[in-house]
Amino acid sequence: MQVFHTRSKVIITCNKRLSSYLAEEVKSLGYTIIRDFPTGVELNITLTECIKLNLNLRCASQILYCLNSFKANNPEQLYQQLVEMPWEELIDFSGYFSVTSNVDNPTITTPLFANLKVKDAIVDRFRAKKNIRPNSGADANKTVVHLYWKDSEADIFLDTSGETLAKHGYRKIPGKAPMLEALAASTIFSTSWDMKSPFVNPMCGSGTLAIEAALMATNRRPGLFRMNYGFMHILGYDEEVFFAERRILKDQVIKNTDLTIIATDLSEDAVEVSRKNAKTAGVDTLITFEVCDFADTPVPEGGRGVVIFNPEYGERLGVHSKLEATYKRMGDFMKQHCKGYSGYIFTGNPDLAKKIGLKASRKIEFYNGKLDCRMLEYELYDGSRRPEEERPGRTGQDS
Repeated sequence: MQVFHTRSKVIITCNKRLSSYLAEEVKSLGYTIIRDFPTGVELNITLTECIKLNLNLRCASQILYCLNSFKANNPEQLYQQLVEMPWEELIDFSGYFSVTSNVDNPTITTPLFANLKVKDAIVDRFRAKKNIRPNSGADANKTVVHLYWKDSEADIFLDTSGETLAKHGYRKIPGKAPMLEALAASTIFSTSWDMKSPFVNPMCGSGTLAIEAALMATNRRPGLFRMNYGFMHILGYDEEVFFAERRILKDQVIKNTDLTIIATDLSEDAVEVSRKNAKTAGVDTLITFEVCDFADTPVPEGGRGVVIFNPEYGERLGVHSKLEATYKRMGDFMKQHCKGYSGYIFTGNPDLAKKIGLKASRKIEFYNGKLDCRMLEYELYDGSRRPEEERPGRTGQDS
């Protein structure tokens, strides 16, 4: 199977509510989207083209290359279809593979059973053709086979990513309750930031928002921080294609920038973690870190940039009075010290959001894990409303 040079259905997945930002990324790289849906987009491309996407995308989770689509009403029919496929042309017999799945079939009570049938079919095919078999297990760091099976419709994919793309590889120290990198990138895409004006991030935690902002503004792509992908473990892989794409990533980094990115936190440990993560990402010299109360965060005058908070949400039920006071102080800080900026607060607690004391101009929908969240946008006018032509274009779903 010449998968690296054969066009097929490719599904790029993402977390729910990130698909509009993912779609913009994919189109900006020159690809045509066939359809989009709440958790991803569909293309028709070769596996070689998936290499470029894996290295460039900030909002994606997995990039899945379809090997076959077929009907299967039960596990035995699934097995029969899969055992006929030439797995020996895709997986090295001395290699290792794992199986993942997304299954909604009335004959299956647990996806683990579907995974087992896929694994059995691949192993039995190898035994019949080669009288030997590759090893298999749960690790996603080699060849990964993915099954999508809904009712009687089944698709079998090669997961060209392996480990999720939603983690960008620079955050060696996660810190307390960190925001996933793909979500952080999407929230920044949803703002009015032009990647030139000041970016201010009080309550920075482990620094993910500030680091992602610096990476975007300097065109540093996630592929710079990672050297292992699922596509590398598929027979026919040409490593020169990967290294050529990686050279492009290095060449397109914007080195001479006049950026103002400020990240502060009351916790010395959080700021130290942020600094270390920023250094791993190669952007530590582009971010000014400071230990202080968020209300003492320096905000450049006349910058007309963005101020972004990602505070604690507390429990949805039973709001804590301490957090209520914090949310009110955030509103006061933006109103008094951030005039001319666009303010943003990411929260999963609508009751606390009411304590901010400002009227949101937009409420942009996100999920953080399974928690229903909003990015609240506030236009912080400096005496007069900003003319419409001065407001950067935006994408995103309002609610």
